[in-house]
Amino acid sequence: MPIKFKSQSRKNPRDLTAPEKFYAAAIADGDVDLDRLAELISYQCTVTETDCYAVLLALEHNIIGELGQGRIVKLGRLGNFQVGISSTGSDTAAEVSATAITKSRILFRPGKKLRSMLNDVSFKKAG
Repeated sequence: MPIKFKSQSRKNPRDLTAPEKFYAAAIADGDVDLDRLAELISYQCTVTETDCYAVLLALEHNIIGELGQGRIVKLGRLGNFQVGISSTGSDTAAEVSATAITKSRILFRPGKKLRSMLNDVSFKKAG
């Protein structure tokens, strides 16, 4: 099934007086939560849905804990999670401190198998 998209207008951030241009923007077609993932996984193996859900919750808990310790979390062929930060610039290395950090975020680097999924995706304009 193709991924739906719509056209969306955007201003040029480098020239706010320039006319807007239109770009394709993917439209999410619902979502899948841990309950549904546990159900799907249980149909594909001999583990019960409840056991799958417990494992997924434990995975979530441990990913959060390990990221909080500053570790890269490697999930095999799925990819890696890591904390990334942004900061203001300083003239010398000695001037850089925790107060210079302006933003933190979770970075995800997909593995090869997940990236290659994009090669097989088709698209359909919504509406």
